[in-house]
Amino acid sequence: MDSRRGKQEMTTENEQAALWNGLAGRIWVEEQELIEPMFRPFEEMLVAAVRNGRGGRVLDVGCGTGCVTIPVAGRGEAVGVDISEPMIAEARARAEREGSGAEFICADAQNYAFEAGSFDMVISRFGVMFFDDPVRAFRNLHSAMKVGGELRMIVWRGAEENPFMTTAERTAAPMLPSLPARRPGAPGQFALADADRVREILEASGWRGVEIRKVDVECTLPEKDLVRYLSRLGPVGRALQELDEGTRAPVVKEVRAAFEKFVRGSEARYTAACWMVGAVA
Repeated sequence: MDSRRGKQEMTTENEQAALWNGLAGRIWVEEQELIEPMFRPFEEMLVAAVRNGRGGRVLDVGCGTGCVTIPVAGRGEAVGVDISEPMIAEARARAEREGSGAEFICADAQNYAFEAGSFDMVISRFGVMFFDDPVRAFRNLHSAMKVGGELRMIVWRGAEENPFMTTAERTAAPMLPSLPARRPGAPGQFALADADRVREILEASGWRGVEIRKVDVECTLPEKDLVRYLSRLGPVGRALQELDEGTRAPVVKEVRAAFEKFVRGSEARYTAACWMVGAVA
């Protein structure tokens, strides 16, 4: 391996670990009551995929606080894996509160030593876009699958198709010059937006029968929670945590005004443009 490339991969891995074990991970845990209802349609899609699929032992990648893993565990054996210690701690606490048999591993699924051939199915809701080396990651997940095991994952399509997810950044960028710009193809929300690239990654890592279809889901958020959403979550939300109130207030006001186009009465509504990806080991 080129030493410079190896250094870049290590830096990226460290950035992801620092991000999700730091501020982003803590905020995600604190804001579950805001996030979960908004994304529940995707949870239901994956639970249905497990019910209608191979079943058996299921691995949930990028499981976060366990909001998909725990319902899946109600139908069989489920293991969630995530790089974020705060999220995994909450997932374990939640499983205990709900009397669930779900298990959780705090690790980077890209290189964790899963037992070979130990899973019947791997699922993910927005949890696989953060690998610095996707081929290596999906090869590792492939090695954990039984022959004929299924992959079902939901990932975001492009930023241009998801204006709700990028409005805060576009609006705040002139006021927050240190806001990091998104890099096409880099680890992050839209890293797997290109369907052809997704297919190439999966086929290069050993998966076959790749199927990719568009999924457009109407999501809602209470209008009263919009300021909380935009000032806590995503790159803008994280940047705002570092500012004093005098600097924060005008940014929040400007960004909130930009979201007005999504407001319908007491709700903010938007279409989440995603891919549902399937493949077989």
